[in-house]
Amino acid sequence: MRPFRSALLACALVATASAQTIEPPLKDTRLTVHTLLREDVFAGFLDNNMTRFDRAAKNLDALLEQRPDQRANLVAWRGGMNVYRAVLANDAGNGAEFARLIKEAQKDFADAEMLSTGNDGVAPILGGTYAVFADRLPQEYRAAAWQKAYDSYSILWKAQGERIDKMPVHFAGEVLAGMAQSAQRTGRAEESAQFVERMLTVLAETPFEKTARQWKANPSSAAGSNLTCKNCHAAGRLSARIAALDKQ
Repeated sequence: MRPFRSALLACALVATASAQTIEPPLKDTRLTVHTLLREDVFAGFLDNNMTRFDRAAKNLDALLEQRPDQRANLVAWRGGMNVYRAVLANDAGNGAEFARLIKEAQKDFADAEMLSTGNDGVAPILGGTYAVFADRLPQEYRAAAWQKAYDSYSILWKAQGERIDKMPVHFAGEVLAGMAQSAQRTGRAEESAQFVERMLTVLAETPFEKTARQWKANPSSAAGSNLTCKNCHAAGRLSARIAALDKQ
């Protein structure tokens, strides 16, 4: 598996929301579905900008028609969006709407995991979504959400762990911090500590080092943070990506 080209979802959730407002050019096949969707999705997640979030939903539906080979990735994005909608419903005290939306999200994630092509983003989208939103779900859903986060990050670790020290900081940090936090939240304290130590070695003198030192000094602090990315990269942003492609 290649490093997730559009970055883990959790990465963007601790960064500033992009100012990108241009209409994503859906027919530009040089652009991944992740690049086309993510900034509008994150505008909803970060800024509660539901106008842009709704645009992402509309564009996702269009991409399902235009790029059937990317169905797994697109269904995973839809699942993540439904988790967020479910969280908002829960925050508003609408239990029936929460139950409907979380069921749809779980089905989307399960369907995406079953597809064997067009799926490079499924594990990071699922893992990142639950890492960010698990603790905003009702208590009875949280353990399963953190377990899914751990399972998803474990897929990434299995694929990328051997070359983690050669990966860009943002990719290495996302994987290592995701493993450390999800292991801690699923009762795997020793494994979590091992990943924190790996962060201190691989990510020394990067924005992740402070987080790793904080987690090492107080492992329980990982339970209250979503710090799986400290260095979200601009290269995947829509306007930057289009500009880079146009120069080629």
